[in-house]
Amino acid sequence: MADTEFDICVIGGGAGGLVVAAGGSGIGAKVALVEKHKLGGDCLYYGCVPSKTLLHSAKVAHTMRDAQRFGITSVTPQVSIPAVMQRVASVIQSIEPNDSPERFRGLGVDVILGQGKFIDAHTFEVNGRKITAKNFVIATGSRPGVPPIPGLADVPYLTNETVFNLNEQVPSLVVIGAGPIGIEMAQAFCRLGSQVSVVDLVPNILPKEDLDASNVVRQQLEHDGVKFYLGVTPQKVEGGKGDIRFTLKNKDASETVLQSTHILVAAGRRMNVENLGLEAAGIATEKGKIISNERLQTSQKHIYLCGDIVGSYQFTHMAEHHAGIVLRNIASPLPARVETRVIPWATFTEPELARVGLSETEAKAANIDYQTYRFPFDDMDRARAEGELEGFAKILTDKKGLVIGATIVGPHAGELIHEYVVAMTQKMKATDLCNIIHVYPTLSQISRRVADQKRKASFTPTAKKWLIRIAGFRGKA
Repeated sequence: MADTEFDICVIGGGAGGLVVAAGGSGIGAKVALVEKHKLGGDCLYYGCVPSKTLLHSAKVAHTMRDAQRFGITSVTPQVSIPAVMQRVASVIQSIEPNDSPERFRGLGVDVILGQGKFIDAHTFEVNGRKITAKNFVIATGSRPGVPPIPGLADVPYLTNETVFNLNEQVPSLVVIGAGPIGIEMAQAFCRLGSQVSVVDLVPNILPKEDLDASNVVRQQLEHDGVKFYLGVTPQKVEGGKGDIRFTLKNKDASETVLQSTHILVAAGRRMNVENLGLEAAGIATEKGKIISNERLQTSQKHIYLCGDIVGSYQFTHMAEHHAGIVLRNIASPLPARVETRVIPWATFTEPELARVGLSETEAKAANIDYQTYRFPFDDMDRARAEGELEGFAKILTDKKGLVIGATIVGPHAGELIHEYVVAMTQKMKATDLCNIIHVYPTLSQISRRVADQKRKASFTPTAKKWLIRIAGFRGKA
């Protein structure tokens, strides 16, 4: 191989690509970063940042309506969607400097804005410039998938890439998709005053989660006013701006027609693999997906994947994890492998739903011998004080008592799940959590309370009998 201009060329300036670029430059590599649009990617402009900002505004509106629960007179909020979206934009703008071309150029990264493609395995061409590199990292992310519903392409539908640009009121909204994105947006717009309906082929919301947990979220959304049409088959979409008609076929073959002013598509993601010149680079694909191994290498071992393009666990925190794996494999002869066992995630509705490791559904499907323990939030003093009583924490243990999975549905679940992430990473037993002192009164005490259920289950009548004898207690065995 002839001499190359760069040590690393990163293609895509989303979360994962930016970490590779900054990290690579930080360890002394000469790095090029190619981005066709704006640095920051989906998370900053269309995903995590704007959606959580919108959800917070919606929570404020909901709290104002529900203030009587806390001994305060309720008021009806006057919601302006354009004003809310202006706040979303201001939050994005406050974060943008961290992801700006200027910052990365200041770190020593050669930032190149433009659309490019491979012309061979060691050359990527953009804006007529041929970039050669010893290693390449493809971090081109994903985009909204649009289902092939007749007529949908002819109406002005929204996706996560356009919904945060709304500059008008949203009297009514149909959301296609009952996964995390669809459910978060459904609750947000409902609490901001829209009439919201959620449509999906699946019979339950958040289908990757256990039904006992997802039902807690569904009940809250129904209480908020969201209507669900699940297990139905979309037939056609008609109408135009402000007057959309969506026809559904029900299980009994009858039809339901939903009318709305807006429609939001949140029906999965498609990886951005087109027009990259993958064939010219000799990069193998299968069914529209780039093939990679546990080291995130493609069929060309010097070309790596990072982020959503990997095709599983499409989260910003996983993109950042991928970036670390890629950098270690580029810089060190010791192989680093992507984590597959301990991967947390959360859906940021109210209540939140977070999980790490196996669900009960997955454990049963894999025929794993497990035990489950749970504790409800309505028996937690802090939850009672704050009036957030819905939900529970649940852990799964193997026959040795090791934590193999945890689900929390309730207030601040996305924060609370990390104690179980640590427990699984360190291969701790559930009873190890019983010995950790938790501040009272905090929601985090629920982790110990769940673990206590495991300890109580282990305290059999025989064990109690022996303890009484050894300690000389006068109680009855």
